[in-house]
Amino acid sequence: MPRYRTFLLPALALMAAFAPPCLAQEQVNAPVDQLDLQRYSGQWHEIAHLPMFFQRQCVGDITATYTPNADGTVGVRNACRTDEGTTDVSEGIARPVEGKPGALEVRFAPDWLSWLPMVWADYWVIDLDPEYRWAVVGGPDREHLWVLSRTPEMNRALFQRLKASAAMKGYNLRELKVMAPLR
Repeated sequence: MPRYRTFLLPALALMAAFAPPCLAQEQVNAPVDQLDLQRYSGQWHEIAHLPMFFQRQCVGDITATYTPNADGTVGVRNACRTDEGTTDVSEGIARPVEGKPGALEVRFAPDWLSWLPMVWADYWVIDLDPEYRWAVVGGPDREHLWVLSRTPEMNRALFQRLKASAAMKGYNLRELKVMAPLR
C-alpha cells in the first residue's frame, strides 16, 4: 500500500470526527415550526433573492406586504421599482398549509383559476427572527429564496449568517442577487 494511503484514511476519519456540526451535515430544509400570521403581516423589504422570471424587471425598492383576511388567507402585494422608474405591482393571495405552520401556498393567478393546483406555489418561511425583524423564504425545491427585512437595509454580518444557513439547507446561492444596502 502506498505510504500516502496509510495516512490519508486516518486523517480523513479524524477530520470527520472533529468537524463542526454545521460542516458535518446538511441542515434540514423545512418551514419553521411556528409562524404567527398576524405578526408576519405588514411590509417587508427584500434584501436579496435568487433570480426569478417574474422579478426580472425589478431593479430596487422591492417590498412584499401581507394582509390577513377574515377567512384565514393572506393578501399579498409585491412591488418593485423598474428600470424606467415606474412601480411594478403584483397582487395575490396566500393560504396556510394544514399541519405546517411555517408553510403557505401563494397564487397570483385570477380567482377563477384557483382550483388548478399548478397556480399555487410553495412559500416556506425557513428562517425567522423571534421578533419578526427578518425572515428567509424558500421552498421544497430549493430553487427560490428571498431574504426579507422589516427595514430597507440589513446588517452585513446577519446577512452572511442567513446566507450560510440557507446554503447549509441546500440552496445554491451562486446567483443570489443582493437588492438592498448591507451595513
